[in-house]
Amino acid sequence: MAWSDRAARDALRRMFEAAVRAADPRAVLARHLPEPPARGRVVVVGAGKSAAVMAQAVEAAWPEVPLSGLVVTRYGHAVPTRRIEVVEAAHPVPDAAGEAAARRILERVRGLSPEDLVLVLISGGGSALLALPAPGLTLADKQAVNRALLACGATIHEMNCVRRHLSAIKGGRLAAAAHPARVVTLAISDVPGDDPAVIASGPTVPDPTTFAEAREIVARYGIALPEAVARHLAAAEEETPKPGDARLARAEFRLIATPLMALEAAAEAARGLGLAPLILGDALEGEAREVGTVLAGIARSARAHGRPLAPPAVLLSGGETTVTLRARAPGKGGRNSECALGAALALAGAPGIWALMADTDGIDGEGEAAGAIVAPDTLARARAAGRDPRAALDVHDSGALFAALGDAVVTGPTLTNVNDFRALLVVA
Repeated sequence: MAWSDRAARDALRRMFEAAVRAADPRAVLARHLPEPPARGRVVVVGAGKSAAVMAQAVEAAWPEVPLSGLVVTRYGHAVPTRRIEVVEAAHPVPDAAGEAAARRILERVRGLSPEDLVLVLISGGGSALLALPAPGLTLADKQAVNRALLACGATIHEMNCVRRHLSAIKGGRLAAAAHPARVVTLAISDVPGDDPAVIASGPTVPDPTTFAEAREIVARYGIALPEAVARHLAAAEEETPKPGDARLARAEFRLIATPLMALEAAAEAARGLGLAPLILGDALEGEAREVGTVLAGIARSARAHGRPLAPPAVLLSGGETTVTLRARAPGKGGRNSECALGAALALAGAPGIWALMADTDGIDGEGEAAGAIVAPDTLARARAAGRDPRAALDVHDSGALFAALGDAVVTGPTLTNVNDFRALLVVA
């Protein structure tokens, strides 16, 4: 078939929508629920961008089970619930609402019996939303460190190692507080490798990292720490619960949605459109603009040489890129729009290649867009509109450029989060 611009864009949107649907808690959560306790209580707690809709799904699956609890989600991500309280807080930099919610969650799970069940609902964003500082630290301390980590280009694994060692609830501390109750965590993964210790900084699983590793990460990126944080990391007085800790013996972790599941759903949608899909990986990391350059090179090879597969085809990938802020006054954008602009510059108007790069939670960074679409004429249209694509990339203003072209992907909160979704459509 001949692929028009409209058909290519529509195909990319359909694949993205299939990926998001595959991770919707309302479709996947119920089959992962444990049996409710015969006599004990069920306390539901949780945090993340999907926490509210996950709580809603629990209520729908267990209409007759007595439930109580509290979950915290990002502002604008709440949905109606009847038995489980939902509160909203800030992300990616924590605020006082997140701190208060985390303290209340910790209080909810204390003093339970072995007959009780704590159902923990975790999804991406949970680390910032569970913002309970370790003793001796303040919310302002955590906010300062969080901003520095977001700006320095650290990976999500590195950021969460530091966060766990500044927290009173992360790194297994929530499950330890719930002991001796049974703890079952249902999680949506938004991290490369699906490591339970990294998803929302692992509040219910043992932490294999140490204070020494957190100090090394801070030193490697040259992060200037508040004095209280520096003292806390240096003292290393209370390590996080480690593998084998008896307080976590009754804690179980279940993944209900992952980046690979979403990519497989997109691949199935691609086959239905007559495209050959290739999943390059679900855990691609690196500087966003550079990842875009690499993906563009693979797409050009596919069109020119039929390698790694012949068109019509789609190259799919997931993971989480990073953005190291280089401009003193960065513009409007996020890692997906920056990756997309890096790809557009590398493609340099090559015919027959379109791309969609977006965050499955519907928000790329802190703006309104989920990401962006790249077309063969993206650079030409940008320059005709008086915009310099290279300059926009240099000042991290990719989001504004794509919005001006009408190529921003805007979905609103999707209420799920399996991280970045990238698709490059290659046709002859």
